[in-house]
Amino acid sequence: MTLDEYTPYRLAVASSAVSTLISTAYDSLYGLKIPEWRLIMILREDGPSTQQALVKRGGMDKVTISRAAQALAKRRLITRAPHEHDGRSHHLILTAEGERLFADVAPAAAEYEKVMLADFTPDEVATFKKLLRRVEEAALKAQNNR
Repeated sequence: MTLDEYTPYRLAVASSAVSTLISTAYDSLYGLKIPEWRLIMILREDGPSTQQALVKRGGMDKVTISRAAQALAKRRLITRAPHEHDGRSHHLILTAEGERLFADVAPAAAEYEKVMLADFTPDEVATFKKLLRRVEEAALKAQNNR
């Protein structure tokens, strides 16, 4: 086995390169860190969510979600509402200002994805995304079986 052929290493290096590219732009243009942008995207797509649901959906740990939520709440991009069935929990909700920021950032995010995948055919992109989902599912399954 060599490091350059070790799949977990390749995934980590690729993920780091993509995150660095995107985080530099998001931070300088919009003052957003990657977890904050991911949280905005999830809330935009899924609607109000608890932090526990965001941990599952976002692939981030509880501390990362909590810090991102605090930063977004401080900027009034999200708000917190009491959970109707669990007094210890609350829902995070994207505000109108958060919606406006999403509308500003989304085209840039789509453009970064387009640039990253420019050398791939549409079929290769579809296969790549399908394979990434399968790798994720396999890793989660192995993790749950431990």
